[in-house]
Amino acid sequence: MTATGTGTGPGPVPGTGIRLTAPAPGWSIEADVVVVGSGVAGLTAALRCAAAGRRTVVVTKARLDDGSTRWAQGGIAAALGEGDTPEQHLADTLVAGAGLCDEEAVRTLVTEGPDAVHRLIRSGARFDTAPGSEEIALTREGGHHRRRIAHAGGDATGAEISRALVEAVRAAGLRTIENALVLDLLTDADGHTSGVTLHVMGEGQHDGVGAVHAPAVVLATGGMGQVFSATTNPPVSTGDGVALALRAGAEVSDLEFVQFHPTVLYLGPEAEGQQPLISEAVRGEGAHLVDAAGTRFMVGQHELAELAPRDIVAKAIMRRAHEQGVEHMYLDGRHFGAQMWESRFPTILAACRSHDIDPVTEPIPVAPAAHYASGGVRTDLRGRTTVPGLYACGEVACTGVHGANRLASNSLLEGLVFAERIAADIAARPAPEPAAARAAGPAPASAPRTPLPLLAPEARGAVQRIMTAGAGVLRSAESLARAAAELESIRREAAEASAARATHKAPEPGVEAWEATNLLCVARVLVAAAQRRTETRGCHWREDHPERDDTSWRRHFCITLDAERALALHTTATAGFPPTADDGLPAPASP
Repeated sequence: MTATGTGTGPGPVPGTGIRLTAPAPGWSIEADVVVVGSGVAGLTAALRCAAAGRRTVVVTKARLDDGSTRWAQGGIAAALGEGDTPEQHLADTLVAGAGLCDEEAVRTLVTEGPDAVHRLIRSGARFDTAPGSEEIALTREGGHHRRRIAHAGGDATGAEISRALVEAVRAAGLRTIENALVLDLLTDADGHTSGVTLHVMGEGQHDGVGAVHAPAVVLATGGMGQVFSATTNPPVSTGDGVALALRAGAEVSDLEFVQFHPTVLYLGPEAEGQQPLISEAVRGEGAHLVDAAGTRFMVGQHELAELAPRDIVAKAIMRRAHEQGVEHMYLDGRHFGAQMWESRFPTILAACRSHDIDPVTEPIPVAPAAHYASGGVRTDLRGRTTVPGLYACGEVACTGVHGANRLASNSLLEGLVFAERIAADIAARPAPEPAAARAAGPAPASAPRTPLPLLAPEARGAVQRIMTAGAGVLRSAESLARAAAELESIRREAAEASAARATHKAPEPGVEAWEATNLLCVARVLVAAAQRRTETRGCHWREDHPERDDTSWRRHFCITLDAERALALHTTATAGFPPTADDGLPAPASP
């Protein structure tokens, strides 16, 4: 990795010319906007763009309702309750972000959030209401000093939001391409976005590698939790959007800040893949964290005890486990009684019982697991990245809202607010020329394309094990150096196999090889940033640098990939982000 000095950093970055090794597109369609992802951020952006008269295509890796949003249990945070205000929500978010939130971005989130939630309700989402009332029932989660979490179905908020948005998309007749893995960004001769290539898995209207040509691309691909062995993320969360953006020359930021949810159902030291989440709302309703002896160890650790910000709770669990030589702690909600478990937390109750654990009669074994990427593709307040025409929202994006640690239930709200802002920005621009008019003009030149050596599918497990051991909850210079060396070894072996195809069998292009290659890309960036950040801040915990260092590190890393596949890193001058670009267009009005 190479590194440049501090400062505001470069402006828009030219494309790297690097692309995944893949067949040439065998089919193509035209659109004004292509949205990649079908969670709350992607579908909100798609609906708003379509309502503005833009021909919108939604591309999603699985089914429309199979992204990360539907797994969200806790709820969506907004200042909706009596006595609560956006200023109080702002204060809680800034505290959780440990000094690295972009305050302007947070203010945008909390100010526009309540109206965005009400628009979501008008789109068909049904939130739980207080008994005998039409008022939205609100609860608390970690880091919140007010009851401001709206939930649905007890602990199935994401599933309800996903249902409502999917129904709205289908009712609006939006064109969708399901079971499609996005590959790379297409750009024109001026470096402006002109669409994406993608691979459709299985037969249908489209099959195999194709292209969607559009002057605006919205990345809403979710997270990258599958870079670790155990995560709450679904199998599709392989960092595809971040990897695509890096290959396109975009900046990514804050990837070292991976939030490990403190209370994930512990299924043993060998558990891998998606793990059952025990929502923070369980603690919000009064469950206690205890050790095997039944001692509450969060009391005295923080003023909010079990409802402290997630990084503090995760660290406390790990410390107590290490002190006692065990792998997990317990979450005790036996005092809730059967009726409350069945009505308030039916999803969690069923998940626990499916693993022969009954929360009604016994404490739940819990341990931290990778949950949420606070960083991602860097954007401004309109969702614009450093590549013209490329937008990002939701977990794939880094808006500056989350800082070093996301406040509980701010993620769904961020997806809503910034997706609406992206749609407003796209709608404010002149309508694209019809496809026929563009075709009549000069053919766009394309940058030279360098095929990226692919990883063998089995390398995915190796990357996950390396990251879990070296860049998990606890990190050190030694563990990170080991991880960096092992990841580089995997990258080098792939390059050598690709260069010697005549004598070595290189992996064939395909979904598993593309996903493994994307995971390696985001893993390298995460480790590089974690090595550089020699402090403990938020959910980045360095055992060898246990203190927070505001003098040196109250700033962000902005990382790009160059044409030689090397990582270039520069730091911002402050905790705020510099502009992504100035295209001379006025800022769109708020939704």
